[in-house]
Amino acid sequence: MNTVVAGITYRALLGRRRVLLLLLLPLALIGLAVLLRLTGSADQRSTILLMQNFAITTMLPLLGLIAGTGVIAPEIDDGTIIHLMSKPISRPVIAQTKFLVAASLLALFAAVPTYAAAWLLVSNEDGIATGFALGSLLGGIAYAAVFLLLGVITRHAVTIGIIYALIWEGMVGTFVQGARNFSIQQWAKSIADQLSTSAFVEKASVSIGFAVPAVVIVTIGAVFWAGVRLRAFSLTGDE
Repeated sequence: MNTVVAGITYRALLGRRRVLLLLLLPLALIGLAVLLRLTGSADQRSTILLMQNFAITTMLPLLGLIAGTGVIAPEIDDGTIIHLMSKPISRPVIAQTKFLVAASLLALFAAVPTYAAAWLLVSNEDGIATGFALGSLLGGIAYAAVFLLLGVITRHAVTIGIIYALIWEGMVGTFVQGARNFSIQQWAKSIADQLSTSAFVEKASVSIGFAVPAVVIVTIGAVFWAGVRLRAFSLTGDE
């Protein structure tokens, strides 16, 4: 990790309007949790529905898209990445640093609010808060790597990311049994299911023995590929 690259990336991302998008979804999650608490619906069933249908299914992939593409795609679009790559810094190190920044943002804006919302509703009964927070964290790490790679290999990363999140994960990954093995969302749910003993947690479609190695392989592979692509990136800005 290069601290200079990390500092530049944090300042660029958190200083733009993207930070409002990063805050909006976690605040909505906490707000829904408070609403459920005030209306007397703070039970395990409601909590798990909120975690599965909003925290994991909606919030996590969108935050992954914002953070993963946001750490590098805007720099490629406006050409400032050329200045960074002209420095004596290994391009794989640039990719790794960008990934770590995106992953840390997802830990802060996805995993922490997920734990807080679940804890607000049912404390940590049956490991619900811990399970979904860890699922959100590991799923967020995979999203950060995949969307970082998209930001490097295409100028249409946001569009492709939205299609992936809405069509593949939202529709195909939900209704097509075999496709669930290739859904980050399903991997996150599998991890949450493994750590929570609540009877209301929907049985995961993907085994934990597949989900955890998949997260590791996809994360390492995507970050490695992003570094390789940056090596081939021309200082003129053309690929």
